[in-house]
Amino acid sequence: MPRILLILCCFVSLMSFSQSSVAAPAAPATINKIAQLQQRIDADVSYLKTAKGELKAISEFRILNKNNQLREKLDSLVNQENPDLAYLTPQIQQQLGFLDNVGKYLDDDITALKLALDDENQTQTMKAVIDREADRDLYLQAELQTINWANTLNINVDSAKTALTNELTLRADYLESIVNYTQNQLKQAISDASTAGADITAEQKSKVIELKERLSQHSSSLSIAADMLDDLGQDTAQIKQTLFSVSGDITQDVLNFDVASSLLNDWMDIAKNQALENGTGLTFKVVIFIIILFLTSLVSKLVKKVVRKAVNSSQLNFSMLLQDFFTSISGNVIFALGLLIALSQLGFELAPLLAGFGIAGVIIGFALQDTLSNFASGMMILIYRPYDVGDLINAAGVTGRVSHMSLVSTTVKTLDNQRLIIPNNKIWGDTINNITAEQERRVDMTFGIGYGDDIPKAEKILTDIVMAHPKVKKFPEPTIKLHTLGESSVDFVVRPWANPVDYWEVYWDITREVKMQFDAQGVSIPFPQRDVHIYHEKAAD
Repeated sequence: MPRILLILCCFVSLMSFSQSSVAAPAAPATINKIAQLQQRIDADVSYLKTAKGELKAISEFRILNKNNQLREKLDSLVNQENPDLAYLTPQIQQQLGFLDNVGKYLDDDITALKLALDDENQTQTMKAVIDREADRDLYLQAELQTINWANTLNINVDSAKTALTNELTLRADYLESIVNYTQNQLKQAISDASTAGADITAEQKSKVIELKERLSQHSSSLSIAADMLDDLGQDTAQIKQTLFSVSGDITQDVLNFDVASSLLNDWMDIAKNQALENGTGLTFKVVIFIIILFLTSLVSKLVKKVVRKAVNSSQLNFSMLLQDFFTSISGNVIFALGLLIALSQLGFELAPLLAGFGIAGVIIGFALQDTLSNFASGMMILIYRPYDVGDLINAAGVTGRVSHMSLVSTTVKTLDNQRLIIPNNKIWGDTINNITAEQERRVDMTFGIGYGDDIPKAEKILTDIVMAHPKVKKFPEPTIKLHTLGESSVDFVVRPWANPVDYWEVYWDITREVKMQFDAQGVSIPFPQRDVHIYHEKAAD
């Protein structure tokens, strides 16, 4: 008889008892609903006796689903404001009896499976036993819930509670032994698989997977037993210590003093034994590890100095960003290699470690997409060198002098002495104007004179002023030409050339001198004006 069917049939028998009490005064609507569910379950149970294959699985699922609904209805009757004790007391007593019978059946079934265990069907039989143990977990949880219902209604079920406590204690002890045994078997299987390396067989892989699943299922059953014993007021420190040693999960149970102290004592014993047995060798390895790191640090600093001196050579003409990049990467590579060598002295396997770094790199890459975009833009700036430290640039809407560069950002100090840090992808994705990239820069100015002024005189004044300025370049020659006839002035363009750093000094000096010379020599600088003509019309007589 299928295990689910047996459990559900027990619940069906229980609900048949409920159906006989439908005339009870307590919650008639709920009892009527229970009766309707009972009829559907009876029909499914009858069909299940002849069903096969997937149809049988569907029927079992329907029966389980309907019985869950029946238990919900019974729970609602227990937790209503004024529960009907006359109706519920026999229901609970009857359910405890049926649950006890289900437990006995599962015990017999598990015993039969163990007796049938042999080498040919060992895997399948063990899986069937574990599935039965999971069914027993459900039965035990249902029994504890039923006892809690009885406590809510002040129904005396002390004998059932004592029996459940004893059963759970024995079950936890059995499961704890199974968990420890399975864990040791799993460790041995993993060790054998690691030793085999590339020659690992499919059978070894299958054994590791099987043992992991078995350990997980047994641990789950042990955890359920521990939780139930907690609810019954029993000491579960030892059980939780075993669960912690298997899973390594830190939960609120570690805050329990007994659990925490027991774990701490075990760890101290392990550390003491390791120190006594392997203390000399471990100390030597640690010393070698520290020495390798120290020597690596010295070599890394030395390599950085050598690389810095090499890339600073004027013949190479590297940008500051490229110089910093080569210097930093050389030191970091040397230190990383030294660290790997040092870790290998402590017994770490480098291949899994490097594989882990690769996986971590992929994860970090997805998490830092924007930063990597800045890094890629920094690499493009490093390669194409649109600007360097000390250049005056206009980029990303900012004008200023570059004070520092990295592969992620560029620091610009504006003309009014503000420090701005701009992500490289903002700069590379926009127009870059390197103001100081060329050796000379043209200063563009416009000066206007009045229509009545002497044009040759004004042109000579402007030429003399420009040519007299010490920071105006002789070549290229400055341009001084009559440019436009404006609305109120005749405009000259004055375009001398100067060093980029002298741009504003030339601009301001010439502007000041033009004003002074025009005033001194009687050349007017007109301002916009408009003539207004007023006409008077003679009024008609």
